[in-house]
Amino acid sequence: MDQPAPAIPRSLFVYSIFYGGMVCIAGVLGNKQVSLGPLSALGPVFGLRPLAIEAGIFAFLLLVVVSSAVAELHGRQTANRLVQYGFIPLIFSIFLSVLVLAAPTAPDMEPARRDAFALMMGATPRIWLGGIISYGISQTLNVTIFSWLQRGDGALLWLRAGVASVLSQIVDTLLFVSIAFYGVFPIFELLVGQMIVKVVLSALIVPPVIYLLVGLGQRLDRPA
Repeated sequence: MDQPAPAIPRSLFVYSIFYGGMVCIAGVLGNKQVSLGPLSALGPVFGLRPLAIEAGIFAFLLLVVVSSAVAELHGRQTANRLVQYGFIPLIFSIFLSVLVLAAPTAPDMEPARRDAFALMMGATPRIWLGGIISYGISQTLNVTIFSWLQRGDGALLWLRAGVASVLSQIVDTLLFVSIAFYGVFPIFELLVGQMIVKVVLSALIVPPVIYLLVGLGQRLDRPA
């Protein structure tokens, strides 16, 4: 007699689907540079140009918060597995991008749309490699730090999530920018500017969102 499949907690099921979608969309959104109003003014304070950030950071911060929420709800091992499974949609999205870019363009496709698609979806092998490496290391680091700071009573959730996000975002920036652009152009100013913005956004966005996701997860997991 076949054994029934183990039940998956509803929150883990929902967050896994959401996580996979954010892994894929982060690279697409990263094609746009956004100015963040008052944050842009921090650049001159540090002797830099007005700061901007790739829009993919918003999807990436959601990845950070989701993995932290899963660690809070279901443990470090499950959260690490979520990060590992995230390589599947990430690598397949890169593979499909390469495949579609290499496929012949339909003759009746507008040249402007064709060129815009190639410009947006194209990337160098170094950028793709940097994205894969920085994703795996920074997300694993986020789960590790969050879990290490965890206490049995679940206190200081906002602080644990914020500290883990800030540190993992610094590592993510160092890895990705160095792998993708070192030797192509001077990267010091880009590194500093990206880290400043990511740290500030982590401090502003992660603490409130972690409470939202953990609370939603607890509601989803209640018996019907």
